[in-house]
Amino acid sequence: MGSGPLKESAMSTLKINPTERRCRGLIGVGGIGSGQFFALRGNATLGREESRGGHFIDRRDYCKLHIIAHYVKRLLGPDFDVTPIGFVGDDLPGAALIQEMTEVGFRLDHIRKLAGVSTLFSFCFVYPDGSGGNLTTDDSACARLTGTDVFKAEKEFKRLRDKGVLVAVPEVSLEARAAALELATQYGLFRATSFTAGEIVTPEARKLIRQTDFLAINLNEAAAFCELEEGAPAEWIVKQTFEKISGLQPRIWVAITGGAAGSWCWDGKVQWHLPVCPVEVAGTSGAGDAFFAGFIAGWVAGLDPNEAQELANLNASLSVTSVHTIHPGIDRGALRKLADDRRCEISRHVQMLLEDDR
Repeated sequence: MGSGPLKESAMSTLKINPTERRCRGLIGVGGIGSGQFFALRGNATLGREESRGGHFIDRRDYCKLHIIAHYVKRLLGPDFDVTPIGFVGDDLPGAALIQEMTEVGFRLDHIRKLAGVSTLFSFCFVYPDGSGGNLTTDDSACARLTGTDVFKAEKEFKRLRDKGVLVAVPEVSLEARAAALELATQYGLFRATSFTAGEIVTPEARKLIRQTDFLAINLNEAAAFCELEEGAPAEWIVKQTFEKISGLQPRIWVAITGGAAGSWCWDGKVQWHLPVCPVEVAGTSGAGDAFFAGFIAGWVAGLDPNEAQELANLNASLSVTSVHTIHPGIDRGALRKLADDRRCEISRHVQMLLEDDR
């Protein structure tokens, strides 16, 4: 079965075999929670003191770590180990999330329920054109995760020594992520991070970037990092960001997502751009996390950065065709069908990954 036009790759072979992957498993630190979607009237950006009408809509919302870990697990299969570290509240949303993570196949040894604290919650607002944003609670169970809590899971890092990947993303403290990065560095895990626009300008975040192998951010976060004014051209933001981040960590890989403008990647030497696949957009929430997950899954499977970006692009493109923050139907077969239907240009190794049914 074909999967769109093929591109030549620098890699000569790729076997999608669990014993030959770069990693055996993923450890994750970041947001685990749920939320609700609210449809605003009118496409004008909501003003600081504005009151505007709208209504709740039936969309399932999830937080960053859950989204990323879900897609990585779905793309790499049941034999790939996914271990999140974090807290949920001892409430109905927390119980529902634990049930869903169990069904997908996560290892939940380091997920705890906290009594008297609510599960992380996001209030997501959506404009009629499909764009939007979210407001997230900062006093939830996730906010209680400390570096000490992360160090209690050291045995998981040791178990995956030199054969694991760490995902350290927002909605938990920078302190908790710093502890995870310290352990990942000690035990030789591949280190993948992201930061909010508010975090990335801090000295603490810049210190963590120096311990990062792969950084994924969006254009807004990149502009904040470079202290550029709103409305600066995308290409200028990208160029400045890659140069500035390379000054902190010369060997880092960086991906910047720009919504409909596509994505840009940097491997420490070369910058390249990939447009999005043309799809009918149902909702954009979670697309950046879907891209992040696709890149990580591609890297684990043995793809080079260019090819991992292709897989990330497919995953993000398909994710926005669902109204839910996690597209419930995404797996390798669904990405293969998207590549076929939209005639997406992909490399031979991405096609091989998508056609492997194991």
